[in-house]
Formats: sequence, C-alpha cells, structure tokens
Amino acid sequence: MEAKNENHKSKMDRLLAYRRLWIIGVVVFALDQLTKYWINARLPYGSYGPGSIEIFPHFFYLVHVGNTGAAWSMFTGRSTWLALLALGTLAAIFFGRRQLGLHAPAAQVAFGLLCGGIVGNLVDRLVHGHVIDFVDLHFGSYIYPTFNVADSAICLGVFGYILWSLRQPATAASEK
Repeated sequence: MEAKNENHKSKMDRLLAYRRLWIIGVVVFALDQLTKYWINARLPYGSYGPGSIEIFPHFFYLVHVGNTGAAWSMFTGRSTWLALLALGTLAAIFFGRRQLGLHAPAAQVAFGLLCGGIVGNLVDRLVHGHVIDFVDLHFGSYIYPTFNVADSAICLGVFGYILWSLRQPATAASEK
C-alpha cells in the first residue's frame, strides 16, 4: 500500500512540476474560446466592413471571419493538415519537455501561452472547419491580418521562449 501511495505521489509531483504551463494554458484556452463564443453570438459569420463593430475609429474593429490556413492565411484550405500539425506539435512538446527546459518557470509560462493557443485554434478547426478570427487592426491604408486571442498567445509564447533561450548558458555540446 505504501508503494502505491508513493507512486501516486510521484505522478502528482511530476504533474505539479509543470503547473504554470497547465494554468496558463487553461486560462489562454478559456479566454480564447469565450471571446470566440461571444463573437459567434454577436456578429454574423463573414461580417467585415459594415457588419463589424468599431472599437477605436479607423484603427480597431471586431469582425467575424474564418481562416482555414495558418498565420497570414498561409496554407489556406489546409485546415485538416494544420490540425494534424497542431496535434504533432503538442505531442513533440510533451515528449521533448526535458530538452525544451520546461522545468524552468519562464519556459513554462512561454509554453503555457503556446499550448493554450494551439489547443484553442485546434478546437476551432475540429468544430468549425476553420479558425475564428476577429481582431482587425488598421494602420492607415494597411490592414493587419485578422487574428484572435490564441494567435496572440502563440506569438507571445514563441517570442518569450526565444528570449528565455537566449539568456540560458551555453551547454557543453555547443561549446565543443
């Protein structure tokens, strides 16, 4: 009985070791899905221009569009392939967590943002066949590609992990 309790405790300790990643990932996923639910309930699909909500005149609008591609609509129409890529990425993060340095709190924050965003967009692809995008920014005549909370979290997570990685000491393998 004692060995069973010790084994359970060990599994729980391993799970809690990544608690920042789990908490941030769940929060990002929830915010992403709540905002997309709100957009779905308030704006008809394809609302752009006259059907949009103007937040800051000539700059920030809420719209309701679908993206079957990746960032900046790359790989448009490849939603199934991108869903499989998302699943593969999540698996690679899980199996490579030691090599990625996910024991470090800063890396957990970065990967919490990244994983929460990946799962948020993955759910959209599986449920809707496309990712729901709604943040529409205009900079004069330039219109930035429409995005969502998950996209923002993914970008922040990648940027944060790169910054964290650059601050890590060189390993013995890279010094040879």
